[in-house]
Amino acid sequence: MKQLILGMLLLTVLPFMAQETNKEVPPKEIQIKTAVLPAPDEKKDGAMVYGYNSSGELVVLRKGTNNLICIGDNPNKDGINVACYSKKLEPFMARGRELSAKGLTGEEREKIREKEVGTGKLKMPKEPSMMYVYYGKSEDYDITTGALQNGKFRYVIYTPFATTESTGLPDKPHAPGMPWLMDPGTHRAHIMVGPFD
Repeated sequence: MKQLILGMLLLTVLPFMAQETNKEVPPKEIQIKTAVLPAPDEKKDGAMVYGYNSSGELVVLRKGTNNLICIGDNPNKDGINVACYSKKLEPFMARGRELSAKGLTGEEREKIREKEVGTGKLKMPKEPSMMYVYYGKSEDYDITTGALQNGKFRYVIYTPFATTESTGLPDKPHAPGMPWLMDPGTHRAHIMVGPFD
C-alpha cells in the first residue's frame, strides 16, 4: 500500500516538476545575438533588446536606434522563442507583460487590453505593424554562440480590427505558410504567415 501511495504522489508531482525549467541565463552579448535572430539583417544592430538578468527579470539589455524592439528567450520556459516587433506595438506588448507579471491568465489579460483599447487608454497602431518570430528546441541552441539550429520563422502583421471581409484573407490557413487572419474584428487582429512546413 505504501508503494501505491508513493507511486501516486510521484505521478502527481512529476508533471509539475517537468514543467519547471531553470535554463542557464546566457551572457548579455549572447542574449542580444539570439534575440535579434528573427530581425532583417539591416535592422539587427540598431534594435532595442530586452533580455534577462541573473535573477530572471526582464530588463533592457541594449537601447535601440531604429524602429524594432526584440525580446530575448525566457530562461524559465522550455524551447527557444525570440521575437522582434515594431516600436508602435510596444504599448500593447508592454501592457501584456505587465498584466502577465500580475499572474493574470491569457484570457484575463486580453479582456483588460480589449477594454483599454476600447476606451482609448491603450493605443494600437493605425497602420499594419510587423512582428518577426524565430523559435526552436532547447537542444538545438548553442548557449556559447547564440546560434539556433533547425529554427523556424513565423511572421505576424498586426492590423487592429481587420476582418476577413476587409482583407480578403481566410480565418485559418489552407496550406503551410499561407497568410491568414487570426482574431479578426478585434483589437489584436493579426495576419499570420508561417511556419512553412
